[in-house]
Amino acid sequence: MDDKDYETIFETFKRIKKMNELKKADFIEIIQSLSKNISVYDLSIATSFLREEGKYVQEHYREKYLEIYIKYFIMRIKDINQDKTDYAEDYVNINKLHESLDILKQQMKMKKNEHKNGKLPLIYALIILYTTYLLEESIHPVGTPFPGTLYVTYENGIFYCPVKENNENNPKSVCQFCIAEQTALN
Repeated sequence: MDDKDYETIFETFKRIKKMNELKKADFIEIIQSLSKNISVYDLSIATSFLREEGKYVQEHYREKYLEIYIKYFIMRIKDINQDKTDYAEDYVNINKLHESLDILKQQMKMKKNEHKNGKLPLIYALIILYTTYLLEESIHPVGTPFPGTLYVTYENGIFYCPVKENNENNPKSVCQFCIAEQTALN
């Protein structure tokens, strides 16, 4: 991403931060507008980055991990662009969204130098915002594996993640945004 891309998304964040309320129908339009800046080439670069990062994942679940991340990553952007859901009069939790935008801005600034040739920070931000505030789902999809043969699950209307508590305070993690609750570990 170049500086102009960052300026665009940060200006969008600034406009949202001035709002006291935000309808989901308006929020999806904002997210879709930003996602139009992501090309197939950008998704390819992001996929390559994920594959490279996947080399460090434990071998026995690396393929499942990569399959979920890459498929989910690419498909979520497609979902954003094709979302025609009637969000009716539903509203976004504006206070939580404002907090998330502050954290996302800091994360994007940290990642800026790592991703000069790609739009991974924008993709990352859009996936987080869409999944958390519009779909109201866990950011990691159900079935995402973690060490110890643990997975993200969905039970009785609640998403559970086995690593949430260990990562909530990590300034680079998505756990800060995620609606999943910590899996009860025995």
